[in-house]
Order: sequence, then structure tokens, then C-alpha cells
Amino acid sequence: MALVEYTVVDAVAHIELNRPGAANAFDLDTTREFAAAVDRAATDVEARALLVTGAGPRFCAGGDVASFASAPDQPAYIHRLAVELDAAFQALAAIEKPVVAAVQGAVAGAGLALMLSCDVIVSAAATKFVFAYPGIGFTPDCGVSYLLPRAVGQQRALTFALTGKPATAAEALDWGLVSEVVADPVAWARDLAAGFAAGPATALGNVRRLLRQGWDMSRAETGAEEARTITEMVKGHEAQTLIARFVTR
Repeated sequence: MALVEYTVVDAVAHIELNRPGAANAFDLDTTREFAAAVDRAATDVEARALLVTGAGPRFCAGGDVASFASAPDQPAYIHRLAVELDAAFQALAAIEKPVVAAVQGAVAGAGLALMLSCDVIVSAAATKFVFAYPGIGFTPDCGVSYLLPRAVGQQRALTFALTGKPATAAEALDWGLVSEVVADPVAWARDLAAGFAAGPATALGNVRRLLRQGWDMSRAETGAEEARTITEMVKGHEAQTLIARFVTR
């Protein structure tokens, strides 16, 4: 059985973590299968949007602590896992296709980075969000130090991280950590992703790229990249079709 499942239905690439017995935690094998799935989604011409889920009762517990503990060379293993998993999450964040995540049960540690590498995050009402790292004497990895303050603000991120108090789904929604809280997050997220895939997915993919890149660019650089992108977009079939529809309606 695959540790990460990849399917495409209705132009939506569905990437599902498939280690429910380990709370979908990442060891090196899972990380490498996930990275391969992300690379596949990026180049899959049949996939116009992505859905990210975790099988079983919990979305993702972050890194697999059991794999850390059993590694003959723990520092080398931790470094390799952190580097490879971070690269996979950065690749997910860089895909020029809209990405929806459905989360349930628990999201902890690097699971937060996975979630925040997606665009629209749909949560079950009972989900708990946990910083988790200091509980085993660790510090953040996989971009959590970068992503979390940008999602919820610096002081809230610091309080969440330092106190270790889990956030409820209602708190996560209030903070801006998730987009929606619903009874069936996977079904809701699948419908959202299908809607993106059926719509102007090329434009939406470039919207998510521009908004994510904006954190790392100056105002002038952002404006220049927006001008370059919109110029390229107008050449495409998608934009030409929608422009013609707009002016003749």
C-alpha cells in the first residue's frame, strides 16, 4: 500500500497521506512519496487543481518521532528529513494551480507547514492545532517559523508556540489559520477544488503564486511581476475566451 495516494478525478489531483496508524506522520519514505506526488501534480496536464488530505482520524502529526528515535544517527536523519520535507512543501507552495486542504482530528508540528502551504484550508469542527515541537525538545522546521506568523500575526504565533496550548478549530478560524469549519471537510474541500478546476484555473494558479511571492519581493518587484504575468495571461486561450465572453454578454 502506498504511503501517499495520488488520483485525479474531475481535473482535481488528490494527494492523500496514507499512514493513518501513525497519524500520517512523515518519515523519510513518506516524505519521498509525498515529494514525488507533488512533482507529479505540478506537471500533470489533467490536473487543474489540487486537494490535500490525510487518511483516517487525524490529518498530520508532523514528523514521525518513532523514526527519529530509531535512527542510528539521529542528527543526520533529522537533518535529511527536515531538508527533504521542507523542499516538498516549498514545491507544493510553488505549484501554479490552486490547492485546497481538508484537515481533521489533529494538525501538529510540520503538519502546520503542510496545511499552510495550501491555499484554502477546510477544517472539521473537532480539529485541534498544536505547535508540538518543544514537547520533544525540538524547534520548528519545514518553514513553520516563516508561515505561522504570516498566517496569524507575530504575537499570536509566539503565544501559540511558547505556551503549547492547542488551538480549537473555532480559534483557528478566528485567527485566520483556516478558511472554513464544516461538518464534512473532505467533501467540502473536494467541491471547492472541483470548482477551481472547472473555472479559470490558470489565472487562479498564478494568483496564488503572486500572492505567495509577494512576501519575498519589494513593492516595485511585485508590480513588475504582476505586469509581466498579466501580459502573459492575455495571450492564453483561457483569458481570450473569458474576455470575449465578457464583452459580448
